[in-house]
Amino acid sequence: METLVVNGLSKDFGGVSAVRNVSFRVEAGEHMAIIGPNGAGKTTLFNLLGGQLAPTSGSIRFFGQDITHLPAYHRIHLGMSRSFQIASLFLKLSILHNTRLALQGIKPSRYSIFRSAVSYKNILIKAEELLKSMDLWEKRNEAVNSISYGEQRKLEIVLSLAADPKLMLLDEPSSGLTAAESADIIRRIRTLGDKITVILVAHDMDLVFGVAQRIMVLHYGEIIVDGPCDEIRVNPKVKEIYMGAEKTEQQC
Repeated sequence: METLVVNGLSKDFGGVSAVRNVSFRVEAGEHMAIIGPNGAGKTTLFNLLGGQLAPTSGSIRFFGQDITHLPAYHRIHLGMSRSFQIASLFLKLSILHNTRLALQGIKPSRYSIFRSAVSYKNILIKAEELLKSMDLWEKRNEAVNSISYGEQRKLEIVLSLAADPKLMLLDEPSSGLTAAESADIIRRIRTLGDKITVILVAHDMDLVFGVAQRIMVLHYGEIIVDGPCDEIRVNPKVKEIYMGAEKTEQQC
């Protein structure tokens, strides 16, 4: 089954074409990376997929449903989640409070003034499960601005998982992390297995080759190559425009 079908997607800003006639399909459970040099159109494409931008032309289908013009919050309720390159957390609130807010925000009861005690209990149980999966439960009562940046990135993944997504869009999940923290993020994403489709944008080649089953390379808003890791690693055009010879020596 196809999670996502993108057909002829384009986005123009005045006379500048940031994304040009991009088409691709992503199978359920697939882990795909989008790479390319700065200015290639990666962030614009991600914003089109997530609903932060409307396309100039083209279409996006999510499990067969046309979501081309749906706002971001509707996509979340359909099962799509998104993290951002710059952490977007409530820094003065605790880790647990951030997680509970994310969980409560997707519940039908979010509009209800009066809720049953059971609903609060279920949210707390789910929060504990998610935070334990990222080794954050022991720090649940600490303010977000007091934990390390690596832990903040893990919390962002927790919040992305709060909606039980079918598709996760991860924007530079290892940005600003140490090598050890990046390796930990790679391991966490791998543990998702094929239960969740993952599309990530990254410059970190260790992350890309460590997580992705398939890599799509953008250049000037267009797809220049799309294929498995070993093909991308030896592709001469990719070497020339983005990765550099020594980067492609890394083992997939």
